[in-house]
This record gives sequence, C-alpha cells and structure tokens, in this order.
Amino acid sequence: MKLVLSPVLQKMYLMAVLLLALPLGAAATPPNSTALQVAIGDVHGDFDDFCSILQRAGLIDELRHWTGGKATFLQLGDLIDRGPKPREVLDLMVSLDEQSAKAGGRVVALLGNHEMMNLMGDLRYVSVGNYASFADSESENRRQSAFQKYSEWRKAHPQLLAELNQPVLPETEAEWMIRHPLGFIEHRAAFSPTGIYGKWLRQRSAIIKIGGVIFLHGGINPDLTSLGLDQINDRIRGEMNQYDEARQYLADENVLLPFFTLQEAIAVAQAELIAERKQRANPNDKRLARLEQFLALGGWLCVREDGPLWYRGYDQWSEEEGAPKVGKILAAYNATNIVVAHTVQKTGRIRPGFGGRILFIDTGMLSTYYHGGQPSALETSEDGKFTAVYLDQRVALSDVKSAQSTLK
Repeated sequence: MKLVLSPVLQKMYLMAVLLLALPLGAAATPPNSTALQVAIGDVHGDFDDFCSILQRAGLIDELRHWTGGKATFLQLGDLIDRGPKPREVLDLMVSLDEQSAKAGGRVVALLGNHEMMNLMGDLRYVSVGNYASFADSESENRRQSAFQKYSEWRKAHPQLLAELNQPVLPETEAEWMIRHPLGFIEHRAAFSPTGIYGKWLRQRSAIIKIGGVIFLHGGINPDLTSLGLDQINDRIRGEMNQYDEARQYLADENVLLPFFTLQEAIAVAQAELIAERKQRANPNDKRLARLEQFLALGGWLCVREDGPLWYRGYDQWSEEEGAPKVGKILAAYNATNIVVAHTVQKTGRIRPGFGGRILFIDTGMLSTYYHGGQPSALETSEDGKFTAVYLDQRVALSDVKSAQSTLK
C-alpha cells in the first residue's frame, strides 16, 4: 500500500530531510534574540538564495514571514541589477521592513551604488528580463504613447539636437523600441520619487553605526573622515533631492522626458546648455542655473568612486599599508569595526581584514554571475562576537576583535 502524504505533511517531511542533511552545529540561529544582528551583503536579484540565507539565519520561515523577533537585520545595498528577480527581492525587503517592526525587530536597508544608479536612471545593469517583470497588459500601449512623446520632443528641439556631440538618442522607431523593451516605462515609474520602490529607497540611509560597528556598502575613504556619519547621510540624501528637483524642473520645461536614462539626460542637458547660450539674446538664467546644477552631479558624493557607495580601497590595501588608515577611520568615529559589502571576495567567504577591524561580507551571492560565489550572512551576538553563516555551516570568527571592545 502506497502512503500518500498531505501537502502540509510533505512540506514538513522535506524540511526534516533538509535539517538532517546539515552538518553538525549547522542549525539555524534561534530567533527572538534581542541583541542579535544579522548583516547580508549584495543580493543582485538572486531572490532564491536570498531567501535561503535569510531562513538559515533564522530571520524568515519557509513562507517568507519574519521570524527574527527583536533581531536587527541589516542589508548593505545592491539588492538589484544583474540577477533574475530584483523586483521580488525588493518586495520581500519592503514586507520584512513592515513585519519586523510589528514584532519589535528592525530591518535596516542601506543604499548601494546600484540602488543609486536605478534612482538616477543609470540602467547599464538592468536586463530585458528585469524590465519584463514590470510589464502588464497595458505595457505596449504605454510604450507606443511614450514613443509618440519622444517623436514630438525631437521635432520641438532642432537646435538642441544639432548640439549633441554624440549619438546618444535613438533616431528611428525601431532603435527606440529596442532600447525600451516592454516594462521599461513601468520600471522607470516604479523608481521615480513617487514610485513604489523609488519612494521606499529614497528613505534609506547610506551608513549606520550600531554600538561600535559601522555598516555601509562601499567604505569610508580616509579623506572623508572630516564628515560625521549623519553629515554623510544628509549629504547623499540632499544630492538625491537636488537631482530629483532638477530633473522635475527640466521635465516641466520639456527639456527632458521622464523616461530618459541618466546618460541621455546628461547629453541632452549639455546640448541644451550650449543651445541656450548660442540662440538666446537674453538667456533664461533660471534654466541655465538648473542645467549647470544638474551637470555638476559627477562631483557628487553619491556617485563618486571615493564616495561611500562606491569605495573599494579597503580591499586594495595591503595589511601594512591599510592598518594606519583603518585606525584613523575608526578613531574618527569612535568605532571598533566596519562591515562592508560591494567588493566580492574571491574565496566566496566572509573575510576579516586588518586584525578583524574591517569585515568584507560580499561573497558573490549571485553565483551564476560570480563564479564560486555563495550566499552568506554575518551574525553579531549580544557579547559582540562575529559568526559567518553559510548555508552549510557556521564559522566563528574568533580572530576578530569584539565589536563591544574599546579602542586601544
């Protein structure tokens, strides 16, 4: 006689098999620890592995509901781009943000460079498949309507188009359609200041300090230590607001269209600035000022390579070279450790550097893109000890200085 299990029992049986298959000591972290902190680095649209490591860390159950109790979950940016399911990743983060607060826990989602790129319209790493996830039954109509607006815009700007110094804008309908696949218009709306993801992401910070530990995506350049952590956050948020205001003004003036990419917007703004100066006897000073403000964004902290969302210096320093620099940064913020993501570790393992004062936690979760990568999490216990959590094991980082220790 063949035994037939109900769907619920089938799930319970499968979970039991998976737990028994784990190595000794590899059980998930017990939830509800009030002081437990769990940090996860770059996800890049790898929804399935993201869910797996969240379950492994005891933060969610198989239904993706928050089970972390009063724990703090920190995600260090780059939720999106490259991978197949960025939208699902964002939806899960928004949901956990709400669920954890109700349970007395906390989700801290920090900005990465890829969040900033999408907010500004730098879409170099967004795939056709990513756009397709935003498409619905009306997408083709929206795309046709957007192309009509683009055609009208081209007819209205002959002087501007004459000043373009590079062929950035599509010239034919076929070319425009290739560059704007189904879901593109909806994607841009979703990341706009009023969009579901754009609004949520614009409320995130770039950096946070909890106890003696600083968490951020890229790193703090030693040359930036004159700025306090709150100043860094305020500056990046201010730059984002400045960008949104400038783009809105230029859209209202019909200089830019809302769905222009960042590269298109910069090229158009440069051409418009030249055309304004050439064609007008009395140039519009307000428009000129807005154009100049918009074109100055290359020097903004949120997009600079030495800014906190992009910096890779820690991973490039030798131990001897970096030790005094790390000491300077930690002393400036009265911190004991810095946890960063952004730079994938070639070993696929969380790496302590500079005597454990810097912890690199980007282990290349999207293994289809990063060969040898794997999902991981960095757990900090109540007594300040760090543990690297992988799907198959937990590794105590015994050589790392306690996050609760005092600076020497």
